[in-house]
Amino acid sequence: MRLDDLVSRARRLVDSGERRVLGLTGTPGAGKSTVSDALLAALGTDAVLVGMDGFHLANEELVRLGRRDRKGAPDTFDVEGYIALLDRIRAGHAAYAPRFDRDLEESIGSAVLVPADVPLVITEGNYLLHDAFGWDAVASRLDEAWFLDVDADARRDRLVARRLSHGHPREEAVAWVRDVDEANALIVERGRHRADLVITVTDAPTRIVGHHEGASS
Repeated sequence: MRLDDLVSRARRLVDSGERRVLGLTGTPGAGKSTVSDALLAALGTDAVLVGMDGFHLANEELVRLGRRDRKGAPDTFDVEGYIALLDRIRAGHAAYAPRFDRDLEESIGSAVLVPADVPLVITEGNYLLHDAFGWDAVASRLDEAWFLDVDADARRDRLVARRLSHGHPREEAVAWVRDVDEANALIVERGRHRADLVITVTDAPTRIVGHHEGASS
């Protein structure tokens, strides 16, 4: 299967007649934003994206908690706020969602409108299938969860390039990926078996290498 097959699978959720929530997860740098952007482009006004990253705790709060150097770890998000938004979305209401700004490295509140009539909400983030710090409540809010897999070296290269593009010095970028993103990746990998679909993301068009059904409820 290729990207067109993923679009077809997402389209079946759109055509179900009820609002559906599709979760895209995977390690940092796995290509979640790339796949979600492709789905949004194909589905048009039938889908909207709500990013888990919008629920990053503010840098000021992370400093207070002594967790600024581990930003992006499972305990550095407002998980309860994210779940509350998913509940509102699943109920079919209009809602506003925050958006994470990578240049500011802060979240911007109420930056994303979820219209009441949009049939598919795509939500993407690292910890949708995690089972600690309150994240275990997320999977039941998803109609399907897709786990994106990518070559580890390619993933690390993407992450370093991303930090360089936002103005971080190379030495700092490499250290952050090695010490922070890699630690988070190990945590994310533990949720892979809970996914409904596992997708390998390559430089070629996306292809599916395996899946199992019924992980989400």
